[in-house]
Amino acid sequence: DLGQHSDRRMQPTRGQTFYCPDLATPLHPAELSAGAASRLPDQRRPAVLWTIDIGADGEPTSVSVGRALVRSVARLDYPGVQADLAAGRLHPSIAVLPEIGALRQQAARRRHSIALDLPDAEVVEGPDQMWTLRLRPISSIEKDNAEISLLTGICAARIMLDGKVGLLRTLPRPDQQQIGQLRRSARLLGIDWPDGQEPGDLIAGLDAADPKVAAFLDDAVHLLRGAGYTPFNGAPPEQPFHAGVGSTYAHVTAPLRRLADRYATEVCLSLTAGSAIPAWVLGALDELPAAMATSDRRAGDLDRACRGAVSVFLLSDRVGETFAATVLQVDLARDRATVLLSEPPVRARCAGQGLTEGWVGTVRLVSVDAASSSFVVAPVDDPVDGHDSAAGAATATTVPAPNGG
Repeated sequence: DLGQHSDRRMQPTRGQTFYCPDLATPLHPAELSAGAASRLPDQRRPAVLWTIDIGADGEPTSVSVGRALVRSVARLDYPGVQADLAAGRLHPSIAVLPEIGALRQQAARRRHSIALDLPDAEVVEGPDQMWTLRLRPISSIEKDNAEISLLTGICAARIMLDGKVGLLRTLPRPDQQQIGQLRRSARLLGIDWPDGQEPGDLIAGLDAADPKVAAFLDDAVHLLRGAGYTPFNGAPPEQPFHAGVGSTYAHVTAPLRRLADRYATEVCLSLTAGSAIPAWVLGALDELPAAMATSDRRAGDLDRACRGAVSVFLLSDRVGETFAATVLQVDLARDRATVLLSEPPVRARCAGQGLTEGWVGTVRLVSVDAASSSFVVAPVDDPVDGHDSAAGAATATTVPAPNGG
């Protein structure tokens, strides 16, 4: 009921569901998130139904949104659906998902969207009930499903802009300095970037499995930083665009785990029905960006803390061992580099002298500091002449592996 009273400022303790490896702290009380509002099997539940028709080019031709009752008849997950796709036995409800996903990805190229699709480092429980880190590549069916969410968000933004009120998810277009820095990275890595080609179109054609490409994509993450929420009531915002999506966009597909979606969804419902937007929604719009920014920072801190603790646990008894690693970034001015160990997939810092982005070699774990979740690594293979080198040790704090999400 946050924000439902116009005379009370919004001060939520969390704006989203927080996830740890072994538990989730839900945004809403469990009576809602795991009960009355949860899609439990064979139960009728209230929901918001988006109906979007698309043409042969994948672009939306009509959209409607309204309240409905739904009944869950199957619980699907990405690995299972990917296996079903390979076996040619997709559930009837999503039989056309790959076709729609392909059409929407073509539309994304027309919008010059920026999608990195980097593997995500996850904390998972192994068969021996011990926690570990693993890289989870983004499957094709997951990309297809993401296109449905993106399409819905694009349609929601159009509804709100037409109605002159709402909450957009925005990200400024990269400036010339950012583009110039990324072009420099491409040149150093030997990646051909034709003049006039948009960064998103270049990225879409690259193979992230190539170490040099992985280093380039790590640099490209900077293009997607700075996203936020922009409310408006009357004139549209001066900057309504989301550069990553390549369109105006809004968050509306996860109201049970993200507070902003709850309010944006109510705006779309009211505008589509031609009814007045509830006062508790309008009264909260201006306060949501700060609340969500605080929540995003807290979620990021929690995620880094979990990964850092597991990383130190995995490495604490492996001092002196060597690991294959890829150099992602080099900062010669500070004499430091960011490397990604192959197993476990942990980022680390080491001295940058003599290293180049995209270099693949071996590093040795020198020491581990469990109190600060940090460790010291040093190159073993000399990146210049191939000889072993004990130089270049530096303290490194664990940080997440590349994340495209």
